[in-house]
Amino acid sequence: MPSHLSADRPAAQPPGRGSVESLISQTRRLKGDVDAVRRDAEDDGSDHPRGRWQRALYDLALHQLNDLDEHLAQLRDGPLPTVAPEPAPPAPGSLLSRVGSAEWNLLTDEASWSGELYQILGRDPAAPPLTLDELPSLVLDEDRPKLTAMVTNCLVDARPIDGEFRIARRDGDVRTVHMMGEPVLDTDGSTASMWAVLRDVSELRRSQRAVSETRDSLTDRRQEAQTEHRIAVELQEAVLPQWRGSLRLPHRDPRTLDLAARHLPASTNTLIGGDWYDALELTDGETLLSVGDLTGHGVGVTSNMTMLLGAVRGMAMAGAPPGRLMAWLNQLLDATVQPALGSAVCCRYRPGTRTLVWAQAGHPAPLLFRDGTGRVLNAPDGVLLGATSGAVYGQAEETLEVGDLLLLHTDGLVPGHTGTAAANLLLDLAPRLAGTSTAQDCLWTVVQEFGESERADNACVLVAKVTA
Repeated sequence: MPSHLSADRPAAQPPGRGSVESLISQTRRLKGDVDAVRRDAEDDGSDHPRGRWQRALYDLALHQLNDLDEHLAQLRDGPLPTVAPEPAPPAPGSLLSRVGSAEWNLLTDEASWSGELYQILGRDPAAPPLTLDELPSLVLDEDRPKLTAMVTNCLVDARPIDGEFRIARRDGDVRTVHMMGEPVLDTDGSTASMWAVLRDVSELRRSQRAVSETRDSLTDRRQEAQTEHRIAVELQEAVLPQWRGSLRLPHRDPRTLDLAARHLPASTNTLIGGDWYDALELTDGETLLSVGDLTGHGVGVTSNMTMLLGAVRGMAMAGAPPGRLMAWLNQLLDATVQPALGSAVCCRYRPGTRTLVWAQAGHPAPLLFRDGTGRVLNAPDGVLLGATSGAVYGQAEETLEVGDLLLLHTDGLVPGHTGTAAANLLLDLAPRLAGTSTAQDCLWTVVQEFGESERADNACVLVAKVTA
């Protein structure tokens, strides 16, 4: 095949062998590093869209590095001999098996194909090569105009060829072929022949499609997560009392409880959970105070929380005492289509006798602060909501005094601490809380101490101060 370079310019000199060896070594080290990271990603086993996208990118990078390695090896070894006795066939899947060449002589209407091109196009090596007029017969119908335009531009306008098309092989396999070529000019400047290098880029395009598809999947998942987060926030804001400063119960006169509450979101601000707080004036003159938490995050959990809080309010309005209310909540969670676990504290405060009647379900007990000291109220029996059918919940009573401060909270209020450790840290605030005059001041002291730290989960805190 005549060189396409001879008509215009002298052939470029190959780079020094040592410099190419250095590039090959760098490429192979990079391949090893990328492959090691890819194996770590595979061992992770994550089916999250981000994990699939990352693995697809690693595969694409390795595919391109393999091709670069083989290109550099060809550059180092120099051009293949034009005559070789029975050359060994290229390894299946290697770069050499994916790159073929051809020349079409326009004067004699002869075609010359390399053995690799027969393999790429799925043709019988004993068959004559296809002419330029016959070549489109291998191409998918929708890609034929593209091939025709490339060939016409090359032959008529002497433009280089650089484009892709898909072929259907006799075995039914569809392959993507990248074609690059130039016209070879005769001495009078007319086009005498056309040479081309054709490369099977099917696997490369498959890897690129995988990257694109997983990236789109990741984008869709992010959009879904944003939508889910927005719905969860809207649900939460719709049901939790929006207290700005102390809450004055609408029909209470004179005021016997000064109330304040706060929801503290997780530091990432993306995990909306099932925490709630509530205060409700009941028809018998008593006040319902409650805090609770459902396990998990997202719209489903927030939706269950709104259902549970609605049930708490309804059963309290109907006169259910805290222990019975907890038992009914447990039955409700046990009967839901999507079972869930939750913890809660429910209190009924009787202002006439300053009596607090309360029950708990696997939840931190309220803290009582009086005269500069604090203690944890002795908790009655109670298991997590939804943990077992037919659970029985005990009740406890506590007589409060004017000036007492009651603090109810969910797990996670004290970042990095739960149970007794969290309670002790809150009790350490007793001297500072004694110097506050309102429930809002008390709440602000708690938030200043624990609300500005990095928080792994959501939390709620409710403060009630006895004023009369």
